Amino acid sequence: MRESSGTPRTSGHAPVMLAEVIETLAPADGETYVDGTFGGGGYSRAILEAADCAVWAIDRDPEAVVRGAALAARYRGRLTVLAGRFGEMDRLLAARGIGAVDGVVLDLGVSSFQLDDAGRGFSFQADGPLDMRMGGEGPSAADVVNTLSEEDLADIIHGYGEERFARSIARAIVAARIETPIATTGALADIVRRAVRRRAKGRRETIDPATRTFQALRIHVNDELGEIERGLRAAERLLRPGGRLVVVAFHSLEDRSVKSFLSVRCGSRARPSRHQPSLSSRGTAREAAPTFCLIRSGATKPGAAETAENPRARSARLRAAVRTDAPLEAAA
Repeated sequence: MRESSGTPRTSGHAPVMLAEVIETLAPADGETYVDGTFGGGGYSRAILEAADCAVWAIDRDPEAVVRGAALAARYRGRLTVLAGRFGEMDRLLAARGIGAVDGVVLDLGVSSFQLDDAGRGFSFQADGPLDMRMGGEGPSAADVVNTLSEEDLADIIHGYGEERFARSIARAIVAARIETPIATTGALADIVRRAVRRRAKGRRETIDPATRTFQALRIHVNDELGEIERGLRAAERLLRPGGRLVVVAFHSLEDRSVKSFLSVRCGSRARPSRHQPSLSSRGTAREAAPTFCLIRSGATKPGAAETAENPRARSARLRAAVRTDAPLEAAA
């Protein structure tokens, strides 16, 4: 969840774990960095203030790109804000003559700008249209809940929301849409709450019963896990030897994807079938050289002061690695 805690603030928002991100990225004069999830520009601004460097910022949300114009004017010649997905960062920069960078930072998930705007449909805290699209393209969450089969809805809610009552929720959604299409966040949240509470039978919930279903739909609508995989691979292609990759994740599925990628790329876990060691000229398997080296083992968590100020930061996990000089063919 981007732009939600700490200082300095940008339009009322600031990025989670800002100090830890900048310390790990270690910006240096004359270098080039990618902020793949621009949001409100908090990371980009902090990088530019830390060193006399250049930042290429990317966001799929048109509203974020518009917000970035003022910051780009302030750091004229040093900050460029591009419309697009971070999974395409290498192609976006190649089109502008940039073939390698010294660092990439990714802050995964939904931004507070998106979450706090009821008109975007990401949250049930205020009623609004059931949209959830980060970039405005493709099917909305309303399209998903009103057209997919009960089985497909259950799979999405269970797989991306880790919701144990997924099948009951999917059944309730399908029953409700027969009466009238589900068009608002409030309507969907009420359907989910009733379905969960019937199954929970008085069990105390620590979060709103609709939380996991909304998370699942958002991840599905925006193909967030697919984008994470594409983004990590794009960063691997774009980073020069010694370049740093810093990723902040906010829930277990995101963090698991990042951890798995780095475990494989750092050579600390057996490679899945599509990443099997390549064959030598004699046809014998040879181990691929690691393309990354972990900066520290495990994940870094936010400090107590930050989580006390902003409860949204509690689930944040930072992982980071340095690009080795191993050629990409070794990891293919």
